[in-house]
Amino acid sequence: MRKTYKLYIGGAFPRSESGRSYVVNDAKGKFLANASQASRKDARDAVVAARKAFGGWHARTAYNRGQVLYRIAEVMEGRHQQFSLEVSQSEGLSIAKARAVVDASIDRWVWYAGWADKLAQVVGSSNPVAGPYFDFSLPEATGVVAVLAPQDSSLLGLTSVIAPAIVSGNTVVAVSSYERPLPAVTLGEVMATSDVPGGVVNLLTGSASEIGPWLASHQDVNAIDLCGISSEDEARDLEIASADNLKRVRRPAEEDWTEDQGLSRLLNYLELKTVWHPIGV
Repeated sequence: MRKTYKLYIGGAFPRSESGRSYVVNDAKGKFLANASQASRKDARDAVVAARKAFGGWHARTAYNRGQVLYRIAEVMEGRHQQFSLEVSQSEGLSIAKARAVVDASIDRWVWYAGWADKLAQVVGSSNPVAGPYFDFSLPEATGVVAVLAPQDSSLLGLTSVIAPAIVSGNTVVAVSSYERPLPAVTLGEVMATSDVPGGVVNLLTGSASEIGPWLASHQDVNAIDLCGISSEDEARDLEIASADNLKRVRRPAEEDWTEDQGLSRLLNYLELKTVWHPIGV
């Protein structure tokens, strides 16, 4: 049966408001499915959903957010076979190698889940000050993060850019790989059947070159990750558009998603709030 996959916005699965879709082929050029091609309006709806979800998600305890990320890993484990097939078809890997990619993706969700209630201790600090005050610096979420996902790593790369953003309380609007969107679509189905509140993760399929400028210039987006943009000129234009409301821009060099990701992505989406309090009051 010829399928047309939908977007994932605000916990629902709408078609693109433009009615557009595009053909998705496997690594050998064989037809797999049709995917909705997100428009400017879809991107705007996704940002609205992410902003609406931010307050509740950020207000949850760090421990609870870690539980939710762990639940994502559990549900992914239950759909291991489907993910393996989609990664194999999309990236041209053998089933054995695709299974290893899925295993690594699941492990990455678990790894970031474990950091949820440890960030404050590792990143925060008690600061010595010259006066009768307590002074603390505490990490807080940045807000709505737009992610232009890696084009070559359809699942592991996507996981590696979404998980560190949401674990600290941010919400995400992600644009999947254009040629390899099926693992992202299935990940959206996992989000819908896990404990992730609607709007915390929004997944758009379509062209990052088309959607990226609207996300970069959107006044309610607080940070943007350009890891899916390979063109220097395009990345520069997105940086310029992002400067209008002082977005935090991440423009990383080419990454090996199989390696340990460290804390860099976690730290990129955090703000430090410093609190002063008089001693003895």
